[in-house]
Amino acid sequence: MKTALKVVGIVVLVLLVIAIALPFFLNVNSFRPEIESKLGAALGRTVKVGNLSLSILSGSVGADQLSISDDPKFSSSPFITAKSLKVGVQLFPLIFSKKLNVTHLVIDEPSITLLRNPTGAWNFSSLGSTSAQASPAKNQPGAQGEGNAQNVKVDKLDVTDGTISLGSVPAKRKPLVYDKVNISVSDFSTTTAFPVTVSVRTPGGGGLKLDGTAGPINSTDTSLTPLQAKVNISKLDLSQSAMVDPSLGIAGSADFDGSLNSDGKAAKANGVLKLSSLKLVPKGSPAGYPVQVQYALTHDLARQSGQLTQGDVSIGKALAKLTGTYEARGESTYVRMKLAGDAMPVDDLEAMLPSVGVVLPSGSKLKGGTLSMSFDATGPLDNLVTTGWIRLGNTALTGFNLGSKMAAISALSGKSMGNDTSIQNLSSNVHMTTAGTRLDNVSLVVPSLGTVAGAGTVSPNGALDFKMGANLSGTTVTSVTQMAGLGGKGTGNIPFKIEGTTSDPKFVPDVGAMATSQLKNLTKPGVQGGQANPVDSVMGLFGKKKKPPK
Repeated sequence: MKTALKVVGIVVLVLLVIAIALPFFLNVNSFRPEIESKLGAALGRTVKVGNLSLSILSGSVGADQLSISDDPKFSSSPFITAKSLKVGVQLFPLIFSKKLNVTHLVIDEPSITLLRNPTGAWNFSSLGSTSAQASPAKNQPGAQGEGNAQNVKVDKLDVTDGTISLGSVPAKRKPLVYDKVNISVSDFSTTTAFPVTVSVRTPGGGGLKLDGTAGPINSTDTSLTPLQAKVNISKLDLSQSAMVDPSLGIAGSADFDGSLNSDGKAAKANGVLKLSSLKLVPKGSPAGYPVQVQYALTHDLARQSGQLTQGDVSIGKALAKLTGTYEARGESTYVRMKLAGDAMPVDDLEAMLPSVGVVLPSGSKLKGGTLSMSFDATGPLDNLVTTGWIRLGNTALTGFNLGSKMAAISALSGKSMGNDTSIQNLSSNVHMTTAGTRLDNVSLVVPSLGTVAGAGTVSPNGALDFKMGANLSGTTVTSVTQMAGLGGKGTGNIPFKIEGTTSDPKFVPDVGAMATSQLKNLTKPGVQGGQANPVDSVMGLFGKKKKPPK
């Protein structure tokens, strides 16, 4: 027994001596050209590795640096640089036959540069393609041809603690930096599917996780490689997201759970997107209520276009439907979308108004009632033209007294309006562009006041320019307006303007419209020359007095 233990001890000791001494006798740097050649042939890029060292205990060859060239159409700088590269090898063929059989690769702390050009092509699209293999095959000794590149197999490939810089060519914005990049691939093969997991920390402290299957690698365009995966995104900062053009002014935080399935030609994505503190226009402010979007879309990878087949937008109990198509046109994305909602609770929508740049009069708030709408948006995202209509019913604008803003009108109607403005119905046609918003066929029914109608514009800065008419009923109103030469029998029609801003609207009499109406009435039979000045009469309705002549 003691003899056996001694033998085992001697064997272990000999093996330890060999493990320690062998790296000094085996010049692993002689394998550097072969490692560079095999990696270069597989990637279709020039690959450089640093000084090599052998670890018998871990069965690997390590390099103190790694550099992989970029597609020259995108950049002359490296596509990947890494602090170290570890190449797992089969020891016996390496020791006794000096043959390098790679079993796994570990790339530590790489810096990866991803670039996209205006046509939608990526700098990694040419990785491993047959057209890209010519250059490294010529420059690196021992490079294998296309056949070898098409049959690369590695038991395990890991990227640890990496950094991705995401940009465009030509550059339109500062590159986005994603860190804590970890990628794990097992049973990698260029000709079959393989499992892959990815985790990334996004700008702003969010995270992305992907778990699925990729492959086989597309030999013409790597970006068209099939992929089936579950995707989870948490706390994505939209203002620092590659999905959002910063010029659009979109901001907020996004969480996503869904799936992505691509056959290399078409990609189908579906899931649930939750948006917090959402802001949709440059001059908007964060919404006070979260938005949830359940969506499904199909994307044509070659044409860079797609269709949104489901877009259920939920804000509390309010539900709107978003559907349509999109396509990339150079550096712009052109869309044709429709958004429609019916009888949506105003209380749930009110908190969203700031996010789309809608500002109510200072201190006021919409309460109760429902909103129906239908909008069509067409054009590039940075210059959309949106047309449609809105209908608001049985709501109240609390904290805003329309009657007091229009001076004596509420008194003429014989009703007290109080501190709030009850709205029976508000409808309008809407036309929105980057130059502002135009409202046509505006119809506002306020039970305590009457009907207000007209049209006007709202500038991007919130400046108002409306020409309106107040149609009031009641004995007092009828007598005064008929005396002023305005309106017909039994009705009052008082023209006025709305100026100022959305947060502080100003209601002023439209003297020009009054004068025009008076001139028309003067030509009618039965007008007496001694009646009161119509301008003086109507100015009084707005609490104004005509200044005496000097």
